[in-house]
Amino acid sequence: MTKNYKILAKYIKDMSSETPDAETYMYVKDNISRYQLGIDISSKAIKSRLIEINTSIKFHDKKENVKKSIFEFIYTSVAQVDENLKDKKVLEKIILVDVQKEIFPDIEKTLINLLHNSGYPAIKIEKKIDFEELYKKNFN
Repeated sequence: MTKNYKILAKYIKDMSSETPDAETYMYVKDNISRYQLGIDISSKAIKSRLIEINTSIKFHDKKENVKKSIFEFIYTSVAQVDENLKDKKVLEKIILVDVQKEIFPDIEKTLINLLHNSGYPAIKIEKKIDFEELYKKNFN
């Protein structure tokens, strides 16, 4: 299969690590294994054949604890799609699957660096995300 897009740029648009105080830090350090990864993908046309794709990452405790940290960032990709591409379903799959699979190693590295630099050096991302499976589950 021929690749019908090209990623022209990748960058961190916005990044945040929030731990309100030392007591929260100590609590989170002991309970960070409960934290979950959330991903939201949005896109918009920049101009003809250029698409800005924003992959929002949030690593947080979904429980309503008073003591918690929030780690989040938006990883932006600019993709150029083939001029012959007209099918919206194919474009949707490029944005939600193909580009995500290509950029996810960078996203994973960014998240690990954010966590390490925020004082949580023992964190590793064990579970891999299957964007193809998520796409099939949500759009078929």
